[in-house]
Amino acid sequence: MDVAAIDSDLAERAAADTFSGAIRIDQNGRPLLRAAYGWASPTWGVVTSIDTRFDTASITKLFTAVAILQQVDAGAFDLDTSAVDYLDLRGTTIAPEATVHHLLTHTSGIADDADEEAGEDYADLFVSRPNYAIRETADFLPQFAHKPANFPPGAGCRYCNCSYVLLGLMVERATGSSYRDYVSQHVFDAAGMSRSGFFSMDIVAPDVAEGLTPIATPDGTRTGWRRSIYSYPPVGSPDGGAHTTVDDLVTFHVALTQGRLLDAGSTAAMIRPHEDYRPMARGLHRTGYGFEFEVVEGMVRSYWKQGHNTGVSGILQHYPQADVTVAVLSNLADGTWEPMELVDSLVLD
Repeated sequence: MDVAAIDSDLAERAAADTFSGAIRIDQNGRPLLRAAYGWASPTWGVVTSIDTRFDTASITKLFTAVAILQQVDAGAFDLDTSAVDYLDLRGTTIAPEATVHHLLTHTSGIADDADEEAGEDYADLFVSRPNYAIRETADFLPQFAHKPANFPPGAGCRYCNCSYVLLGLMVERATGSSYRDYVSQHVFDAAGMSRSGFFSMDIVAPDVAEGLTPIATPDGTRTGWRRSIYSYPPVGSPDGGAHTTVDDLVTFHVALTQGRLLDAGSTAAMIRPHEDYRPMARGLHRTGYGFEFEVVEGMVRSYWKQGHNTGVSGILQHYPQADVTVAVLSNLADGTWEPMELVDSLVLD
């Protein structure tokens, strides 16, 4: 695999201010490329390093899925448990028939606080409500618990951030711990992710990248950077916002696939497609949601989880046939996607 081409591509993008972030590519358990590019903080002139910690956006849902399956393995509830019944949410528009399985696979039909598939912008939620008012998992409920559902549970598939908010609340009720404390101990520490955590934007934490959005003129000329401090809640939650490094993302994948986080059945369920959402994608057999990994099966198989928000993009992807694992994290909203197209083409070739 020509990782030199990837390194050169990312260096060129960093020089043009279209990528800042870090990448790690492993094959057969051995690092082929481990590098960082661009600015962690243009405000203070801090360059990105391999130890820079990035907001992972929705990659956080992987950690929530592991936490939920740990509780399933422990017998706290099962995949058919009703979230409404377990959380005492009668009187909301959340259907009592929506189960843990529905929430994990985006088939619950419940309303989202910002419906990304309808083109709604998550940052718009905080035009009339201060983002710092949302710190605990339960603080999200007023944003979606009384909105009309999109469809009955099991009748469709629609990406929904707030389904993972409900899963986080179930973890809290089952364990008596806050979501962040539980994941820090039973996912990050258990996996050996020593650089990962939930870092609040109003608390100084070392080696945390600033989320950046270009400020540009109508003709596309960049004139500066805007920080993402008003675009989402100040600290991570079950649907997004944990911070990690590319090394720790690879460490997480190793711990998961080696069975150090879940039992064998739950580990397999994480990376097996349960619900199709894009049949025959890329001319392959099947694309669907596992337990938050997205999975392609066919002549070439891979599974991945990506994250995207204002000033955030990243992906963790594994190609089993080539035994290649890729982790990319960026503090630019669109920084990850074009480099990953090159990575994907080189791996598949």
